[in-house]
Amino acid sequence: MISIRRLHKRFQVSDGVVAAIKSLDLDVAESELFVIVGASGSGKTTLLRCIAGLETPDGGEIRIAGKVVSSDAPPTWIPPQQRKLGMVFQSYAVWPHLTVSENIALPLAEGSQKIPRKEVAARVKEALHLVQLDEQADRPATLLSGGQQQRVALARAIAVSSRLLLMDEPLSNLDARLREDVRGRIRELAKQLGSTMLYVTHDQIEAMAIADKIALMQNGELLQVGTPSEIYHKPASADVADFFGSVNWLDGEIVEAGVADCPIGKLKVETATRPGGKVRLGFRPESLVLSNGVMETNSFAGKITTSTFLGDQFIFCADAKGRQLLGKSRFLPKSTEGAVQFKVEAADIMVFAQEH
Repeated sequence: MISIRRLHKRFQVSDGVVAAIKSLDLDVAESELFVIVGASGSGKTTLLRCIAGLETPDGGEIRIAGKVVSSDAPPTWIPPQQRKLGMVFQSYAVWPHLTVSENIALPLAEGSQKIPRKEVAARVKEALHLVQLDEQADRPATLLSGGQQQRVALARAIAVSSRLLLMDEPLSNLDARLREDVRGRIRELAKQLGSTMLYVTHDQIEAMAIADKIALMQNGELLQVGTPSEIYHKPASADVADFFGSVNWLDGEIVEAGVADCPIGKLKVETATRPGGKVRLGFRPESLVLSNGVMETNSFAGKITTSTFLGDQFIFCADAKGRQLLGKSRFLPKSTEGAVQFKVEAADIMVFAQEH
């Protein structure tokens, strides 16, 4: 559905030029819910705006459904209103003087598509039904809650085009509980419509919860593209691993095939790094498992120093040979005064070459 090649975009700032996007390649498949995630300033919103036609790239090519909408060779530029896509902005952009249905109808009735009045009414009715706002159709949009206003913005985008939807941090103005509800609705709606959706967020939990596929951006480049499971369990770098959750990091050295020596002892690891190679080992808190005092492969002694009960699990800190490790567990020993045994499966240990 979307194909991007060698895209780059620069901005002039007071002290020089900033490269917001650096020769980026990206493919988004038909009916895919694709999330671009990254910290502030990573270039994710600039990328979305280039696809929408709200920014003009300095080079490269963008295709939507096989059609070139932006290119420097040969020079091609299709304006936003002709790209046949819907867009939801962070601010909702709900017109305060219009009702809910009028908000949805306005881009159809006043836009360049010149849609007949009967079709406009039918599209508005269908969009309202899809976002479950049928009963709010004639209410002033400003009387709705934040979550309802977000659904008005979503309905408006669907009415314009359910084929391709672009979303720029659409949930950032909602409270945590409402975000969880609305993101579930968005995913359900995308699958129901068969839409291709490109969704931008800075929230890694949101990205994991909603995406079929994720691209992590940093400094105008893509660090990794993959499914949520691939990104979380098989990160391409330590930076990717850190972005998607807590990691216990240990510097070590491969001392024999598949064995690393590190500050908490020798651990079996899954790596092709040759003996003598300096490595950085990492494992997630949920991979730090209590081993009931039994000495097993990759087990080591430690002491639980603090713990916090969160209802469905404990978050704890452990000291292992002077190293502080973070762990998660549904249960803790009745007494945490003495030493306990921990273990980490080799498959759960990430291995990266140390940077010199």
